[in-house]
Amino acid sequence: MTNVIENDLAMDRNVTSDTTNLYLAFVVDDEQYGVEVSNIKEIIGVEPITIVPQTENFLKGIINLRGDIIPVIDVRSRFRKQEIPYDTETCIVVVLHEDYILGLIVDRIIGVYNLNFNMITAPPNAKLSYANQFVKNIGRKEEGVLLLLDLEKILFV
Repeated sequence: MTNVIENDLAMDRNVTSDTTNLYLAFVVDDEQYGVEVSNIKEIIGVEPITIVPQTENFLKGIINLRGDIIPVIDVRSRFRKQEIPYDTETCIVVVLHEDYILGLIVDRIIGVYNLNFNMITAPPNAKLSYANQFVKNIGRKEEGVLLLLDLEKILFV
């Protein structure tokens, strides 16, 4: 899995500095979501998670990633989807948002998409589900749509 992602990203941040329009796509409960590649620190397999008592259900706990303590959110739980056991495709997408480092547990990674400005549109005004409040934009691709997430809302709403 990691090699596929490294090939898709095709970037060492020291070599390729332009990540504009690139979105890491992943699946949660058969829906495709995306996060700007510029916000991705790394992708790792699910590691042992230390549970922190008295936290929200979607905050699964914290991990020690090479000395950094990182909170981990299960995106399924955050979106009020039914939880399923983690498998070999389940991974943690470590994201950077302003001064925050956070791990997002997702069902599986599907790749990286280059979505230029005319392929991105605002979401409809209708609140069709709880998870829609976390969608910033909609990316159009040949195979359908990619729901582009708002990390600010995932963290703070």
